[in-house]
Amino acid sequence: MTRKKTKRKLLHPVPLILAVLMSDSCLAAEESNDNKPSTKNAKEAILVSKTPDTTELESMTVVGKAVQDPYDKSYTVTNSATATKTDTPIMDTPVSIQVVPRAVMSDQKTVRITDALENVSGVRAQSSLGTGTGFIIRGFRNPLIYRNGLMAVPNSFRSEFDTANLESVEVLKGPASVLFGRSEPGGLINVTTKKPLDIPYYSLEQRFGSYDLYRTEWDASGPVTDDKSLLYRFTGSYQNNESFRDFVSNDRVLIAPSLTWRLTDATDFTVNVEGVDQDYQADFGIPVVGNRPANIPLNRSVGGDPNDPIDSISKVQLGTELNHRFNDDWAIHSRFLASWGDGRETFLNPAPAFGNALNEATGILQRNVFAQRYDSEAYTTNLDLTGKFQLAGTKHDILLGFDYLRSFTQYNIQGFFNTANPALAIDIHNPGPSYGIDPSVFSNAILAVEPTQIGRNFSTFKDEWYGVYFQDHITLWDKLHIMGGGRYDWIETGRGRGGSFSESDNALENSIPSVIRKDEGFNPRVGILYQPWQWLGVYGNWTTSLAANNGISSNNQPFKPQIGEQFEAGIKTAFFDQRLLTTLAYYHLTRDNLLTPDLTTPDPNDSAAIGQQRSQGIELDIIGHLNDNLSIISSYAFTDARITKDNRTLNGVLNGYEGKRLNNVPEHSGSLWLKYDVNGFDAQEGWSVGLGGVLASKREGDVENTFQLPGYVRMDAFAAYKLKVGPTRVTTSFNIRNLLDKEYFESTDPNANVAPRFGVYPGAPLTAIGSIRVEY
Repeated sequence: MTRKKTKRKLLHPVPLILAVLMSDSCLAAEESNDNKPSTKNAKEAILVSKTPDTTELESMTVVGKAVQDPYDKSYTVTNSATATKTDTPIMDTPVSIQVVPRAVMSDQKTVRITDALENVSGVRAQSSLGTGTGFIIRGFRNPLIYRNGLMAVPNSFRSEFDTANLESVEVLKGPASVLFGRSEPGGLINVTTKKPLDIPYYSLEQRFGSYDLYRTEWDASGPVTDDKSLLYRFTGSYQNNESFRDFVSNDRVLIAPSLTWRLTDATDFTVNVEGVDQDYQADFGIPVVGNRPANIPLNRSVGGDPNDPIDSISKVQLGTELNHRFNDDWAIHSRFLASWGDGRETFLNPAPAFGNALNEATGILQRNVFAQRYDSEAYTTNLDLTGKFQLAGTKHDILLGFDYLRSFTQYNIQGFFNTANPALAIDIHNPGPSYGIDPSVFSNAILAVEPTQIGRNFSTFKDEWYGVYFQDHITLWDKLHIMGGGRYDWIETGRGRGGSFSESDNALENSIPSVIRKDEGFNPRVGILYQPWQWLGVYGNWTTSLAANNGISSNNQPFKPQIGEQFEAGIKTAFFDQRLLTTLAYYHLTRDNLLTPDLTTPDPNDSAAIGQQRSQGIELDIIGHLNDNLSIISSYAFTDARITKDNRTLNGVLNGYEGKRLNNVPEHSGSLWLKYDVNGFDAQEGWSVGLGGVLASKREGDVENTFQLPGYVRMDAFAAYKLKVGPTRVTTSFNIRNLLDKEYFESTDPNANVAPRFGVYPGAPLTAIGSIRVEY
């Protein structure tokens, strides 16, 4: 069953962009035929004329970094800056760092980072209302996302990251506070955006698929001036689709221009803007009956309606990056990111959302209309000094830095989440008679508010962080790598509440009746890696993290900050001339003072400190090429994540959650993706085929361990053909996700909008996607 969608009133970008790309590509081809081989700069692109009609691209530059192709087909990634804030070989870094490159995302037809991160061990998506960027890393939930090394999502409110403007997605395992400040102890996710190129490059891709999927991606880049001192890039996407879920649809547009100005040979400045606007339908999934998801069709929506208003989420981000190299050894790097976001959602909520809204015997689910909105803004910046020197036979790569974050979020709720409207009750086994609610029911309900929320349904959140950090990467005998560093943070968090935003803002400024908490602390990191041979590294590390708790208790009291600590040891290998990288890691990780919704009070905004959680496990990641024809990205994780201390009480008695498994964390999980290129992965023509899968064992659905999500294995496949026509390369592909059409469940709601028993998110059935991409 589907709803009638509200179409975005935009000119479709395909004909406009195609015309631009075709005209620009013709000019680029004419110019390239006039160019002669140049050796002025070995790092610059060289266009070598083969015939009057064709040219061969040998290499190109992304602000000084040589690459072979803006849509590079290699899965191998040898360097990463996320772990150290310096461009360090992964084999030399005594931490677990995993990178999902553009080539993998292109082959798998990934459109959100949620799908890209299925390739990384120990990472699980956990969205809320069917969207957003919540993830579980090494057993611990992490709603924070970094963009080019700066925090892009400073709070737990939903945001989206479309992959059209991404070069890679990186995951740094374990606490990352030593360099990044606020982060969750399980790990840090950093997305790297595309940068301007210094040669003309144009790409246009059109996708179509199941559930009326239509998606257009474009990418245009090159020099603006003849001396290549000014470069540009313009990427974006437009997607419109229905869903296998009733009444659910999606309409999203991404626009991302960027400019790089090479002021001198030693100095460059980049500015980029990214805007995302998405209209969609909030979806909290299906409820639980007994200890399993309800036995109802996966397409059935018990929280949706054909007349439910369309929801929206949008963001705009403005980023800058300044690099100045004093010489070959010393440089400064400064980044800035401003983020503005907003969300508007109105949906039919179980009522009470965190209580007994469902009569499991009769199948009747009590509901009411609930609405929420938020507006956020965040500003973050850093300044790093990097240097290299030798001292007494040792090599040193040092980093000294400072960063600052300031964010504000206004949040408002309307309607009812605790009080049911009997007229809106629905039978989960026979929902048809309840569909078709009068639109006035929605508009009238959101004018009211729960009695317990009168005078406090508006909130203003504030986060402010200052941090200074240092790091020294010492190399002895080209075999022993020792990394040491630390960070000191000053933190201020607060929340004001009132009957309007002016009241909540005023409460925050005057600290009454809001809560302002100030914390400070030092977090160290020590790591060591030994390479007896170039292809083998044995490493270990110890690190801690600090994360502010900006929730409040039922008696309006603040909480101590979250403290994380990790011990990790592992092995890294680089086989086949460093084209196949492997990381095997064991870790033991604890987190203290974790907050969770306090279900003993009627206010869903009340929090409780759960005590201590512990996660330990083994992770294996493999990525790269077994030979010129066979590429692989694979992962496996054994995760034992449990509550080890529970400080919460009910009627003076401890809840007794010690020993219970953390929700949505499978004990066994993994992924495999194999691609075979008939003529080699770097060939410009020929067939490619791929096969892969994702698996997860049984998971607990809530922290009380009252129900479980069954384990599953999902198989995926694809086939593609590349054809070169003059200077143009055409790629057609066909992907199938969930090849065997298995029924499975991805996760439950993290107690954000509904109790986990009401928010089980099913995975999509067999989904087919066809695409054609033209590159100039």
